[in-house]
Parts: sequence; structure tokens; C-alpha cells
Amino acid sequence: MATSITPVILSGGAGTRLWPLSTLAQPKQMLTLSGELTMLQTTAARLADAARFAAPIIVATGAQADAIEAQLARIGCTPAALILEPVARNTAPAIALAAMAAPDALLLVLPSDHAIGDLGAFREAIDRAAPLAEQGWLVTFGIAPERPETGFGYIMLGDPLAEGVHKVARFVEKPPLAEAQRMLRERGYSWNAGIFLFRARAYLDAMGLHAPAMRTSVAAAIAAARRDGARVLPDPERFAAAPAESIDYAVLEKAERVAVVPVAMGWSDIGSWDAVHSLGAADDRGTVATGDVIALDTANCLIRSDGPTIAALGVSDLIVVATGDHVLVLPRGRSQEVKRLLDAMKGRTG
Repeated sequence: MATSITPVILSGGAGTRLWPLSTLAQPKQMLTLSGELTMLQTTAARLADAARFAAPIIVATGAQADAIEAQLARIGCTPAALILEPVARNTAPAIALAAMAAPDALLLVLPSDHAIGDLGAFREAIDRAAPLAEQGWLVTFGIAPERPETGFGYIMLGDPLAEGVHKVARFVEKPPLAEAQRMLRERGYSWNAGIFLFRARAYLDAMGLHAPAMRTSVAAAIAAARRDGARVLPDPERFAAAPAESIDYAVLEKAERVAVVPVAMGWSDIGSWDAVHSLGAADDRGTVATGDVIALDTANCLIRSDGPTIAALGVSDLIVVATGDHVLVLPRGRSQEVKRLLDAMKGRTG
């Protein structure tokens, strides 16, 4: 590919569904969940091809700045900029910060905490998207759905624009099960992966048209930003004035020239302990064990300890995670409900 692409890695999420490992102090992108690298390191390493990608721009929170720099240094990655949001405002303002830092760049925007198993398919999808992005289209990547998933948004594919590229017909919010089943049967829909490719100016122009107050606030925050080496610290008061909206809601659902590249690339948002189990190296009875674990006559479990010994005997289809002062136990298939436990703990007194 002739044009160099600037990756924008969004590293601001909390990942509470992976409690007790993932917390506000140490969110999931900073953890090692599969393999030897953290999710942030894995994402950066995926973009290490200097022939394709320029140095990345990282958008994160100030609390994670030191840890991000240390983790990236360990894999030899020096970011072009580390933009530190003074307050979380969702993805549209976060991406605008990066676009204003590199207004002439072709930006590949992606979360820091997703897994991609097929890098060849990932790169081929970028190659299909790049010509449209160069023409001013805002391109998103849609994942070929594997099941009727209610935890993801969907993209309805419209008319073809080029080989393997379609105009977006519409975005679909996270659906109920019956709707997800219908979309899977009908085909023509992709999961919304939250990965985008576009010219920075095309995005900012679309934001100026569809979310002008947001663009004004972010521009003011960048204009008044403090800089410390690669760190960029937008003005807190001006940035807080930006509406807290996703890129889908603020821009893409309203813009005219929005395209989607459907791709099957072994993608997972690793949004639950069930997802971690599916990506792990299982034994011959389907159990994934990490840390100090003894598992006898145990089938189809995820058992992970970052501290105490976990001894399991004769159990199946469980998720058991122990770290520090906390232990999580729940059946496989219900890990999306971890937030219920967190809410219950917040409600405790004494």
C-alpha cells in the first residue's frame, strides 16, 4: 500500500465485565488475557509494519499514561502522540482529538482491547477500504456474524461500492434475540466492530456538519492543550463541554458517504469471561486454566488465579476467577451479567 496510515488506538474503556481482574485502576486493555502480551501491546504490535503504518496516536486517560508508555516501550513502540482525555466523552470526541492532532492523515481507528486472529484478512480489509477512504468516505469494518448476538450493534449492508465494499444502509442498535436471529437468517448484516478508516479532514468535516458544538469544543480544548513531550493534555473545561456521544450516533448515522467492509478475521471484543474462555488454550476436556490451578475431573471451565491456589474437582461449565481479595464464580454463559454483581456490591452497607 502506497499511502501510510496513522493508527489511532482508543484506550479509555474500563472493561468492567471482566471484573475482578479488570478495574478502573487497571482496565482490561492493560491486562494479559491471552498470549504473553497485554491487549494494548497486542494491538500496537498488530500495527508495527512500518511499510503500512506510521507511529500510532494513543487516546487514553491521564491515570493510565505512565503504564501505557511503559507497556509500549517494552515492545519497541514509540507513539507519535499520547492524547490524555481529562474526562471521558465517548468515542466521537476522542477520535476528534486524534484527527485534530493529525489533520492531514489517513486514520485507522481501533479499540485497544480487541482480538484479531487473522491478520491477513485484517490487512486485506484495510486494502479494500483505503481507496474509498482516500475519496472522502468514512469507512467502517463489519464482522461476519457467527451467532445471533445481542451484545453488539449491527450494520445493514447497502449497495456495493467496490469489490468487498458496500454503502451502509443503516446502523442497528443492540437488538433483542428475535431480531438478532432474523438478521442472521437474512444475511446482509455485519457486527459493528468499532474499527474505522477515513481521512482526518473528512471526519472533522462530517462532525462540523452533524455535530458542530462537539467539534467546536474539541477544537478549543486542543488549541489550549498543554504538551509534555509526546503527551497532549487538552484543556479540561473546554473538552468537558463536548457532548458525550459515540461516533456512530454523532456522525456516522447522519453522514451521507459511509461505507462498510465486511470481513471475517477471527475478531473478538473480549467483552466477557466467556469470550476469554473461547480464546484460551483448552485441555482435552475443554477447560482453560491460568495461574495456580489444580483441576481434576473438570470440564469446559475457565479457571484463573492471579494469587491464591484454586482447586476444582468434578465441576463443569463454570467460570472461576480469583485475584487479590476477590473471587468470581458463575456459570458459563452468564458472564455478561457481571455488572449485576458490581451493582449489588455498590449497594452493600457496612
